[in-house]
Amino acid sequence: MTKTLSFICALTLSMVMISGCANSGWNSADTGTVLGGVVGGAAGSQIGSGTGTTIATVVGTLAGAALGRKLGDNFGQRDRRQFGSALESNPTGNTSTWSDPDSNNNYSVTPTRTYNSGSQPCREFTMNATVDGQPDKVRGTACRQSDGTWKVQS
Repeated sequence: MTKTLSFICALTLSMVMISGCANSGWNSADTGTVLGGVVGGAAGSQIGSGTGTTIATVVGTLAGAALGRKLGDNFGQRDRRQFGSALESNPTGNTSTWSDPDSNNNYSVTPTRTYNSGSQPCREFTMNATVDGQPDKVRGTACRQSDGTWKVQS
């Protein structure tokens, strides 16, 4: 269960952080809640078996939504700008590190691979985050959108 929870946390954190970069009109907490619920529900459906699948899906959705809201609340506009700047400017393998003075959360982002998907530049990355004193490591892929923001692809 701990391994599953870590997976859900990592995936939710990754999705919240990058999706917050897109100008969707939603705030980070709303985006985190929705994406966390989706990720949690998907993970829960894979965990349960038989009649327990429905229960696991519901529990996963609720837990993911709660975690996503918390993480979305903690990843502010400044953090999204720092994250996008790291993806935009850092050479592969170079890390950007920053602390949020309002939350005391710490982040570091390292682009690990750069490639094009059609005409879109994309970057794989590793992010280390310490949120509310809890360390987490996230790996993902983000692509630059036409408006210059970075959005998680996987």
